[in-house]
Amino acid sequence: MIRAIVTALALLVGTPALAQPLIIAHRGASGERPEHTRAAYELAVEQGADVIEPDLVLTRDGVFVDRHENEIGGTTDVGDRPEFADRKTTKTIDGVPTTGWFTEDFTLAELKTLRTKERLPAFRPGSATFDGQEPILTFDEVVAIARAASARTGRTIAVAPELKHPTYFAGIGLPMEDAFVAELERLDLKGADAPVIIQCFEVGPLERLAQRIDTPLAQLVNSRGSPADRPDMTYAQMITAEGLQAMAAYAAWVAPEMTLVLPRDAEGRTTTPSALVGDAHAAGLKVVIWTLRAENAFLPAERRRGEGLAEHGDMAGYAAAFAEAGVDAIFSDFPALALAGL
Repeated sequence: MIRAIVTALALLVGTPALAQPLIIAHRGASGERPEHTRAAYELAVEQGADVIEPDLVLTRDGVFVDRHENEIGGTTDVGDRPEFADRKTTKTIDGVPTTGWFTEDFTLAELKTLRTKERLPAFRPGSATFDGQEPILTFDEVVAIARAASARTGRTIAVAPELKHPTYFAGIGLPMEDAFVAELERLDLKGADAPVIIQCFEVGPLERLAQRIDTPLAQLVNSRGSPADRPDMTYAQMITAEGLQAMAAYAAWVAPEMTLVLPRDAEGRTTTPSALVGDAHAAGLKVVIWTLRAENAFLPAERRRGEGLAEHGDMAGYAAAFAEAGVDAIFSDFPALALAGL
């Protein structure tokens, strides 16, 4: 009950300091079940996650569905479906040529005939045993999962939707913002007290949403490059003390890639924490880092165990290091392991 109260306050109160970091289940417990599935979300809740994350893209008929990208060849069985073979194509998404099948070329009814699969089977063969069992979820179905879990557990299970490629979707006649605000209104999630954190790598959509809704917003920040809608402004510039002050005008959270908080040296070992957490807190922003994964391939050198890249290292210890660095929330594919480190 105490953690449930802390979780709710963390989402609602403007002060950045939390008793311990929130655990955000990155696409659910996606290290153990295919990502963005009911099984992944429900397992994450069982493991103690405070928040579950859906990535949102649009269908041809304008429905928000829960996929990591609008290209779905790697996360569904669409490539095995002869009736959809002619829809394989190449598109440029945020400047990157991408070949596959895209949600915007399918209606929701068509997508619902597909079944999900593990995106990283070489690293997660156990999760891959659940391939072919579940359909693609819509955003409102994910919200329903969170609400049912809240009622079942007595904890506030929040949702952290990420709007994927909004400039791209606007460019093909599927603008996200009006549709998303309407969806939040329909689901009664527009208020400052809504158990929601809305994320995006782009800046403009968050700035405009801040003028329309009171729901907390999180600016995602990559370790390199620039937002797709602001190519003249680098992510590095955005996380300077001055950049964070500007960010706080529209966002409640900054969401940096994890090595921006705990950098790594040339040998891949963790070094001294950066100034980012302190600067963000000084600007009034909470900090959520992404993404902790248990496999050696994704851990710093000092946390790896065994020889294989797919073997699990000391992810719990890595989570503890981020907690010590002062972050307010942690995205992880393995919520139980992240929680064990706190």
